[in-house]
Amino acid sequence: MSLLVTQFGLSAQLQLPFRYNVAPTQQVAAIRQAIPADSKTSNGYGFTFLRWGLVPFWAKDPKIGSRMINARSETVQEKPSFRSAFKYRRCLILADGYFEWRKINAEKQPYYIHRPDHMPFAMAGLWETWESKESDAECNSLETCTILTTEANRLTREVHDRMPVILAPTEIELWLSETAGSEDLLKLLRPSLEDDLVFEPVSRIVNSPRRDEPECIQPIELAE
Repeated sequence: MSLLVTQFGLSAQLQLPFRYNVAPTQQVAAIRQAIPADSKTSNGYGFTFLRWGLVPFWAKDPKIGSRMINARSETVQEKPSFRSAFKYRRCLILADGYFEWRKINAEKQPYYIHRPDHMPFAMAGLWETWESKESDAECNSLETCTILTTEANRLTREVHDRMPVILAPTEIELWLSETAGSEDLLKLLRPSLEDDLVFEPVSRIVNSPRRDEPECIQPIELAE
């Protein structure tokens, strides 16, 4: 928690649960331009939790969010599901690592990808507010998000051909700016440098969203 307080200006009183295996449709930690319901950070931004899987404001059924956990940066300005959020509702998704799977023989092996120093980082995200128009709906309002992806860098390409857009600390202010132009924003949507990340094989217990424990990110030895 102290790392997040220092790096992203969060309140030291903010209590964040330890998470080791966050799955789509679950809550993720996010920072955005502050709105009244948010907890304020020391730099004036808003901290909140968003459901992972963007539900466009015009969607009839919120279940569409399970198919929109990622947005391709190459087409984010064109896709109806994302273009409004790209223009007006950008956010940071906070994490200290992410999982990808590589096919080895007939099975998929999970890998945990993180910074060498295990420091947290900010992924470029978009958020939306969705409100039901049905009076008897199970859920009347949702705040959801998606993570922007780009082509993998040379290192992570060994595991997967895509990777999240990870913003450098110097790029965060521009990404959250309400007046940033699309050309400047698109320049941020690029792969991380190879030296910024490492990856390690981890247990297949991460394949179950019910498993959320330290063992999910512990490196393992692969059989020859």
